Amino acid sequence: MPVATQLEILDLRHFSARQLRPLLESEAEVWQQRLRWNYRGSTELLLQYLDSRILPGFVALDRGRICGFTFCVYEGNKAVVGDAYAVAADHRQALHITHTLLQALLDLLLHSPGIHRIESQLLLYDAGSVDQSFRETGFTLYPRLFMEYNFEPAASAAPSSNPVLPQNIEMCRWSPDYYQAAAELIHEAYAGHIDARINDQYCSLHGSLRFLHNIVRFPGCGVFDATSSWILLDTRTEALIGMVLCSHVADDVAHITQLCIARNMRGHQLGRTLLKHCMAQLAQSRFNAITLTVTEANHQAVRLYEDLGFFTRHRFEAMVLNKG
Repeated sequence: MPVATQLEILDLRHFSARQLRPLLESEAEVWQQRLRWNYRGSTELLLQYLDSRILPGFVALDRGRICGFTFCVYEGNKAVVGDAYAVAADHRQALHITHTLLQALLDLLLHSPGIHRIESQLLLYDAGSVDQSFRETGFTLYPRLFMEYNFEPAASAAPSSNPVLPQNIEMCRWSPDYYQAAAELIHEAYAGHIDARINDQYCSLHGSLRFLHNIVRFPGCGVFDATSSWILLDTRTEALIGMVLCSHVADDVAHITQLCIARNMRGHQLGRTLLKHCMAQLAQSRFNAITLTVTEANHQAVRLYEDLGFFTRHRFEAMVLNKG
């Protein structure tokens, strides 16, 4: 049975930040409720872009009232579906509006001759809830998990100990001095990895630098926290061989944005050691929870997180299309 609406789908660039602010503030509340994520920094940044009238996308109006929006960003020959959100009297109707918006955006991108790849990760939506538009246009879908760890009340009082590391390996806090080496590690660590099929930034050093820049400088993955981010160095060569990067997404919630180990150093439980140390330090800093995302098919990583006490709060999907 079709949902009763009188939708108009109009160009996003016809609307000002002032007009769209109530909708985006509504979305920020959903981020807080569903994922414990203070999304208002991202909201304010997006509103700035909206006022510049440069973002490709669409707005849905139901009987003249703004009720949804979607947009994408271009990265060379790639487009990334940045968001899609709608409000309505009930959940089913909101999903119908979201589906209509996504159809319009994907139709635009599929007929854009300079775009050869389209990626999307709509983190708010349960797996299977907004995939119809993507499936119909030939996207490959990759289930992903949003996982969470909650500290026990006494965790902040527990004394922290120095991590036990193999000889010639040293742990130290993140520093901008390691920027280039960190990008090189990300590129090397994800060669042939399933996540490189989801995010093609991992496939080149230039892309890995861009990825690192995005998580360190912009609030899309939370506010980067250098004091809670750690690296591993080989003291013989000064090579960076592992790292865990952390942001805070709320006053009491941290988010792991990256955990990787050099391929030639795997098998020594260095990823576990890094993450456990990061968790212990966050507990000392009075955080109540940690979240992260992981591709469901990355079984080794999922097992590690579950072993350390993380549980799956939410299952969503990454969608990828390579055009011709």
